[in-house]
Amino acid sequence: MTASVTSSEVHEGPATSGFWGLTLGSIGVVFGDIGTSPLYAFREAVAGAAGHGQPVTRAIVLGVLSLILWALFTVVTAKYVLLLLRADNNGEGGTLSLMALGQRAMGRRSLFLMALGVLGASMFIGDSMITPAISVLSAVEGLKLAAPALEHYVVPLTVFILVVLFSFQSSGTARVASAFGPVMVVWFVALAAMGLVHIGDDPSVLAAINPLYGLEFLLTHGTIGLVTLGAVFLAVTGGEALYADLGHFGRKPIQSAWMFFVLPALLINYFGQGALVLADPAAIENPFYRMAPEML
Repeated sequence: MTASVTSSEVHEGPATSGFWGLTLGSIGVVFGDIGTSPLYAFREAVAGAAGHGQPVTRAIVLGVLSLILWALFTVVTAKYVLLLLRADNNGEGGTLSLMALGQRAMGRRSLFLMALGVLGASMFIGDSMITPAISVLSAVEGLKLAAPALEHYVVPLTVFILVVLFSFQSSGTARVASAFGPVMVVWFVALAAMGLVHIGDDPSVLAAINPLYGLEFLLTHGTIGLVTLGAVFLAVTGGEALYADLGHFGRKPIQSAWMFFVLPALLINYFGQGALVLADPAAIENPFYRMAPEML
């Protein structure tokens, strides 16, 4: 899908900016989906592991946090940032670019590789439809905490926001990047700030850095562990955009934005949510919004 972008279209977009302009643009475009995962990923994974109406235990919180951390390290950092971003096709990324590279390496056209390319592009389109809906719905659900009377407006407001966003998106990558870059910078700074404040609720949450907590959780929870692992991968939704938008921003800006800004902000926020739930298990109802001060 992204391989169809021509070189002229790329150079008319954000690529005309310098390194810092491209980095800022990538924060606004590339990391939108994965940047909103803290709204729902930790909550859904922990709630699924605990079961309906069951108490949230320390083992569940640390296990889920460990799985989220190492999923971000292995799936996004290792797979996309360190490996796939180097597999560009004349500066372009995306599923079809990867398919073209595979066919070039084989020296002939392969129906099998073409089928994989079509399948990958189809899954990318499906993800592009589902993930924004989940992200926006999870964001608007915060209204139920601030003003319970507005609960009935959550779905209509979500639909309205999605229509406006997709209408704006048709203006092109350059406009989206220039508009949302600064917004997403503020967003990630807010994520980090909220997380830092609440890690102090239970600093022992940092023990989840040890991958043994995640492994122990999977080994001791059977089928529930596998189901929870599926929920954990909500934390990496949107990671494929790092490769898909390679032609728009380039490898270095995307890598730098992820390693030095986006990843630290996400991890700090997830650990802040975990510490909050350890200190107050009832906060699992919506730990992201519970981290915000009451006045906000």
